[in-house]
Amino acid sequence: MLSSTAKNLYWMGRYLQRAKTTARLIEATQRMALQSSGKEAEGVVAIFGMEDEFRQVQEQAAQSQRQGSRRRLSDLVDFLAFDERNPSSIVSSIGSARRNAREERNNITVDVWESLNGLWLELSGKLRGNRAGLDRGALIESVKKQAVMIFGAAQVTLLRDEAYNFLQLGAFLERGDNTARILDVKYHLLMPDGRPHADTLDYFAWSEVLACIGAVRTYRRIYRSALDPMKIAELMMLRRDVPRSVHHCLWMVDLNMRELADAYGTRGEADRLAGELHARLRYARIDAIYQIGLRPFLGGVRADIATLSDTIGRQFLLD
Repeated sequence: MLSSTAKNLYWMGRYLQRAKTTARLIEATQRMALQSSGKEAEGVVAIFGMEDEFRQVQEQAAQSQRQGSRRRLSDLVDFLAFDERNPSSIVSSIGSARRNAREERNNITVDVWESLNGLWLELSGKLRGNRAGLDRGALIESVKKQAVMIFGAAQVTLLRDEAYNFLQLGAFLERGDNTARILDVKYHLLMPDGRPHADTLDYFAWSEVLACIGAVRTYRRIYRSALDPMKIAELMMLRRDVPRSVHHCLWMVDLNMRELADAYGTRGEADRLAGELHARLRYARIDAIYQIGLRPFLGGVRADIATLSDTIGRQFLLD
């Protein structure tokens, strides 16, 4: 497979997953804003590492005398969802995914292309109109549902070859990184000292941490107990049977790397890093992680995911 083809499919998976994650984060933030004092914006933009960019948006809003927590939340939604200057916004991510998919029409199915193209046409069409009357909540919900449909179409229609592996590789690497970032930022906003247990627990705030990965009911099925920060961290990091956990994502990254190695008959540094990173999560124990410190552990995982991404770029994508 040409490196340009692999690169397009890899980044198509990453951008689609980024848009889906952003839509979930916005929904959770909007719900949480109804229960608290409006400090959620800092946490959400910190997940994407875009504090400076959002601060500029806030300064412009202040100059326009748009103040208050409601206006602040509206600015956050627009910045994360519809601001084309933000490369991680929903509209930017969907647009980039569509451009990658258009280059690879021969390597994806009609179902995948039409689902993605339809989402882009709907999104861009509504954004070209009068934004004053735009139902932002409905549009974000539509993005979330249609992103699921695109991934579903890929699962049931794509040929299991290198194209599928690179698409999966990008999607799961992005998802694992997103989950690690969400857990790191939101956990330490609620528990700045990183303790495993809370003397008093804000049920709604911790529920929204789980809602960011769609795992509120999953937590209840697994633990059948009241919410506990340590168990939430374990679910989001170490449960291989939870599709958005860091462990599950790195397991799938390692699996697709091994399938690519079998297809090409060779292995490189990216294969070694993928296996090593998967093994770290596979054999980790939550009590041992807290002895190290949750934040240092997550920081190490995030740094290694970034290193793995760069190594994949050099090994396959000629970056």
